[in-house]
Amino acid sequence: MPNSVVAFHVNGHEVSVQGDSGQSLLDVLRNTLHLKATRMGCGQGACGACRVMVEGHAVAACETPLWSVQGKHITTVEGLGTREAPHALQTAFIEEQAMQCGFCTSGILMSAAALLQRQAHPTRQEIVQVLDGHLCRCGAHNRVIRAIEKAATQSAAA
Repeated sequence: MPNSVVAFHVNGHEVSVQGDSGQSLLDVLRNTLHLKATRMGCGQGACGACRVMVEGHAVAACETPLWSVQGKHITTVEGLGTREAPHALQTAFIEEQAMQCGFCTSGILMSAAALLQRQAHPTRQEIVQVLDGHLCRCGAHNRVIRAIEKAATQSAAA
């Protein structure tokens, strides 16, 4: 694909990126915009490590071509919350110790955030279904599910 300028929003900031419009969103996030929390896992959209939200939907950034995000709003885990004001999911993940190595965590957080935006009170089965596309070798899935349930409860109370 030829070089072109693609303009979009990342974590509330408008950006314009010049480059191969067919390159992956993951490559642009990590190597051009230096947002390193989004991880490269399998490179085929099957592991969930690179999930980000595009227009509120969790997508595999490794399979999302740059041209397809023209004018869209993207949220990475860096834009989910701040150290001073963490997202309810981030707080719940810490409280429930819902991570070990952390490699898959940003993708899981983004899928969970997209779920909670769509549905404030997901069932356990809906949470498990959203997590189905995430590969985690640490065995923290039960704590992850508890953390998402906790975040949903805390968000509803706020």
